[in-house]
Formats: sequence, C-alpha cells, structure tokens
Amino acid sequence: MEKMQAFIGLRGAHNITEMSDVPSEHMGIYEKEWMKPVHLEQRVKHTRWVVLRWPNASMAQLAGMSSQAFEDFYFKVCLADYEAMEKAVKPLQELMAMTDRVRIVGPDTDLRFSIKGVGVVPCTGTHNVPDGECFTAPVRDSVEGHIHFNSGTIYRGTAFDDIRLTFEKGRVVKSSCSNDAALEAVLSSDEGARYFGEFAVAFNPFIEKPMRDILFDEKIRGSLHLALGECYEETQNHNRSNVHWDLVLRQEEGGELWFDDVLVRKDGRFVVDALTGLNPENLAGRKPALV
Repeated sequence: MEKMQAFIGLRGAHNITEMSDVPSEHMGIYEKEWMKPVHLEQRVKHTRWVVLRWPNASMAQLAGMSSQAFEDFYFKVCLADYEAMEKAVKPLQELMAMTDRVRIVGPDTDLRFSIKGVGVVPCTGTHNVPDGECFTAPVRDSVEGHIHFNSGTIYRGTAFDDIRLTFEKGRVVKSSCSNDAALEAVLSSDEGARYFGEFAVAFNPFIEKPMRDILFDEKIRGSLHLALGECYEETQNHNRSNVHWDLVLRQEEGGELWFDDVLVRKDGRFVVDALTGLNPENLAGRKPALV
C-alpha cells in the first residue's frame, strides 16, 4: 500500500458471515496487523481512494429483494445525484461546525455529547459509493447517556442486533445485544474500542432500510451513525483503536436530533429550513442516469 498512489476497492462476498467462526483474538490480530496499518493509517490517509460493493445474489438476499429488484435498487442508490447532494449538504456542514452540544433522543435512547472544534466532513460520492453523509466525532470524554441502535449489523463476520450502550464520561460502562459475548469481545479489543470515534448524519434518498452492509446502511435516509473506536484524521478527537465499528440508528419513528437545544431533525426529516434540501423528496428529484 505504501507504493500505491491510488486505491480502488471492489468488494463483494457470497457469505457475509464467512468469518463468524474465527476466534475473536484472531480477528483482533487481523485488525491490528492488517486493517489498521494498511487501510486506516496508510490507504485512507496517504492515497486517493474509492470503494464500491460488487453486487451479487448474496447482497440481494440480505436486502430481502429479488435479484432484478436489487439490480434496480443498486444502480439507483449508487448513482444518486451527488452534484445536488454536494450543494444541499453545505448548510449542514456549516451548522455542525458551529455546534457544541448534540442530543439524540428516541425510543430507549437519550444520548448527549459535544462536537465543538472537532471538524466536519461532507461525503458526496468522492470516496464511498454509495454515499450521503456528513461526519464529525464526539469530543472523546463528553458522551453521556444511553442509546439503542435499531439496525442489525455485521462485524467480524458476526451478526449483531439490538445493541444497547450506556456511556459515562465518554466510555461504554454497560452494554447488551443479541450476542453479548461477541459484543464484549469487541469492546475489550483495546481501551479506545469503548469510546466513539465518529458521529455522522446520513441522507442518501434511495436507501430506506438496513441490509447488513455498512457501506449502504450508514447512508440510510433519516438515520445517523456513531462508530466505536478509531477516529478519522480530519475529525480528530484523539481516540485510538484497532476497531472502527459503525452502528446505525434509524430515526424515522420517534427520533429527534438536537444541536445546541435546537431541533434539527424529527422522525428522520430535517425541520430547519436551511436543511430541508437534504430531505428525500428534494434529493431524489432527478432520476439517476447511467453514463
């Protein structure tokens, strides 16, 4: 990777749980010796890069669609109007850059933290395909409260559902999910794995539900995600870890997002006038075209 100027990642798997029987300590070695130094440290920071999922029948099955329906969905999602998205996200980027206090409210969720001075990055199709998010990171020790992530996910080849985390002074102090032992193994990977390294607001207009593929799920319209572990260089909160695990919260039913005591999004829809351009009907106005 050190010899590369650019990196194009085309990834696809016939079985997304292929590594589910690899012991957690071996997955830890994989993350420490390969994922972090090669990708998080070298590829992300020092190359021009873009990643894309290669569609197949396995992905269609995960999405609960026929192969033909998934094909239509895949191209619509990946070929969103990124030019329009780039313009519409600027007010959100500016607002997040001025924000100190964030509060996330919803069923079994009341989480608070600061993003003051961390930096904000909009993502509109230059690195991830599909795309549609704006990310920063919580101030490392500022996270307080509890959150219930309502989107199932795959990490280290293992399926997780209903992840619930409680935070004190930024650190996970209580956790539960459909696989408590596997969750505890991830959280115990290193000290930084119990802290958040990313907070992002998502808005791809064509992604409506999770399919256990994080490249898609972290862009679900009306959702947000927080990542346990390593932060990005551009949004530096000084958390270091071999883990970077994105966890998705859909907010379309009973969810609220507050910036500095101002309601920004309710039930998955932006309610501040300057941000309504990111709502699905405005971003999905132009039909994507193959070129």
